[in-house]
Amino acid sequence: MSKQFTVQEVATHNKESDAWVIIDGEVFNVTDFAAMHPGGELLLLQYAGKDVTEEFYGLHRQEVLDKYRKKLKIGDIAGATRKVLQTGGVVSKVPYAEPSFFQGFKSPYYNDSHAKFRAAVRKFYHEEIYEEAKSLETLEKVPPVELYQKLGAAGILAARLGPGAHLKGFPQLGGIDPANFDYFHELIAHQEHGRMGLPGIADGLGAGHVIGLPPIMNFGPAWMKEKVMPEVLRGDKRICLAITEPTAGSDVAGLLTSAKKTPDGKFFIVNGVKKWITNGVFADYFTTAVRTEKGISVLLIPRTEGVSTKLIRTSYSPAAGTSLVIFENVKVPVENLIGTEGHGFQVIMFNFNHERWAIVASVVSGARLVVEESLKWAHQRKVFGKRLIDQPVIRFKLANMIAQVEAVENWLENITFQMTKMSYKEQSAKLAGPIALLKLQSTRVAGYVADESCQILGGRAITKTGMGSVIESWQRSYKFGAILGGSEEIMADLGVRQLMKDFPNAKL
Repeated sequence: MSKQFTVQEVATHNKESDAWVIIDGEVFNVTDFAAMHPGGELLLLQYAGKDVTEEFYGLHRQEVLDKYRKKLKIGDIAGATRKVLQTGGVVSKVPYAEPSFFQGFKSPYYNDSHAKFRAAVRKFYHEEIYEEAKSLETLEKVPPVELYQKLGAAGILAARLGPGAHLKGFPQLGGIDPANFDYFHELIAHQEHGRMGLPGIADGLGAGHVIGLPPIMNFGPAWMKEKVMPEVLRGDKRICLAITEPTAGSDVAGLLTSAKKTPDGKFFIVNGVKKWITNGVFADYFTTAVRTEKGISVLLIPRTEGVSTKLIRTSYSPAAGTSLVIFENVKVPVENLIGTEGHGFQVIMFNFNHERWAIVASVVSGARLVVEESLKWAHQRKVFGKRLIDQPVIRFKLANMIAQVEAVENWLENITFQMTKMSYKEQSAKLAGPIALLKLQSTRVAGYVADESCQILGGRAITKTGMGSVIESWQRSYKFGAILGGSEEIMADLGVRQLMKDFPNAKL
């Protein structure tokens, strides 16, 4: 039990050489810390001996208190109880901060195993990943392999590829039996990963394997599945998907990277350039779309002689490892062909539904986090003698943000349910259109949420540090979801074209 103090005792420690403060019933000795206070020593010392709970939460995020608690806390106020809800590492009690099932509502989709899994994954990210991830995001450094290995050992890398035989040997958090692991568990894994509120490092920690490994899982030869898949799922090696080129994005058929067979037919010689390749900077393997004499094909190219990568600075942190990938006379064994030569387009398209669904999961999770941040701020920020939440115009903004996020979440859950009932082949046939339209709608909602949250947090929303840091990173990076995996325009067109295939002979 910590040492107990009275408010009167704390009040006597009100000097520059002896400064204590109370924050939510906890007592902190800030005497030595004052000189290091980012806001200046005098600003902090003027509150010495006082309860500064309201002042603290008006200027600082809760994580600041978590960071310094061990160093500065000396005890508690006798008889005081914590009034501020602690949300780090646990499922939030803030209304609409979680999908409804996880806040006590009924659901036809989720069960206790999903609740256990979310709680365990939330705790894992908070205790094992977040602090280092935040540092890497801020310092603009790519993730070390050790952080990947930590995710691999926890089963997260395997979980983000969905149910299947690949889960064997990777125990899941929350004690979930891999045999009972379904697409809703995978959905939770993507959502919790995206919920860090650190878009650059979030993509840096696995976007490449989520889209680069499935072609091997579904079309790769046996040796590739036996060697490469375990390396990547353990986090020992990193992989990325290299399709986009400077002159070919959504138009995959227009790619120019060539792969010509040697006269003995044992190797492909690859030449070309790929651009905007997530995780390319540090990837060990490149799942690469090339053009052979038989057409579009896919090769697994290791980082070897002739392969070079260069960082591309984008709107979010370089921690994502977004890169230019250059292939110059790279010698690749024909055994590295994924699928059949000339049928690479099918290999690429086969995973597009799953990739887009995973993008939606992250986008909706991020938007929901922004809603939570906005709700918290509206309740604690006072202007003109009132809380922001007491202003009708702010409540109107929040209402629309909540309504739109809840709508896309429910659509996402419905499509996820369809995935649990359909084979991969049936998903490809029936869900391409709905997933495309859901992706379109989710990124439109992301833009709306970004705009309104910026207005609610004001100047803090355009400041990289402090109270609005989550909002700032969101408004700067939400467009990634609107472009990667197929632009909004492509998604809209695909969604309507898909319905045209089965349109009945209906007339007005």
